[in-house]
Amino acid sequence: VPLVLAGAFSMYFHMTLSYVGQLLDELSILWTLAVAYSFWYPQAYFPKFIKTRRHFLWLTGITTVISTLLSFIKPALNAYALNCIAFHLLYLTWRELKKCNDKRVHRMAAVMVMWWALAITSWISDRWLCWLWQAINFPYFHSFWHVLIAMSLLYCCPLVIYFDVTYEMPSFKPKLEYWPSDSWPVVVPYVTLEEPHKQC
Repeated sequence: VPLVLAGAFSMYFHMTLSYVGQLLDELSILWTLAVAYSFWYPQAYFPKFIKTRRHFLWLTGITTVISTLLSFIKPALNAYALNCIAFHLLYLTWRELKKCNDKRVHRMAAVMVMWWALAITSWISDRWLCWLWQAINFPYFHSFWHVLIAMSLLYCCPLVIYFDVTYEMPSFKPKLEYWPSDSWPVVVPYVTLEEPHKQC
């Protein structure tokens, strides 16, 4: 549901370019990230004063409400703040990769980072060099951002699922796969689970 709302509000904003549309777009992304953090943030990385998932849910909720209120004060900074969350996600990925020897996981993380780097480059280019692209009649970098960040998320989501299963249900032995085949240049990554053997 949060992703559907984020998509709908993003569409509304880009159709109207209104202030309300901008806030709906950015706040829906903020709340989608909050939901993702609440349910999939590894318990091993909880702050020391947080003892349970329920306490972490409360912390995330309070932080999100405060962030929502702050977003009305200086809306121009919202997009920069949201993009900075990516650095925390990249840091967590790096921490997990240090503990993982699976080459498929490292490959998927590398591809995710590549798409993200291209996406953020397009976004910054659109923000900071807008006058240049308008001068040469090439105002497309924001649309590139949307496509490239979607490609990055295509790899990010299976990685998050993989790490979540590794922590929460290790007996299922998660494995990253690619559809239709590993050898294809463009693939859809997914996670397979090995059914744990029942012990009598």
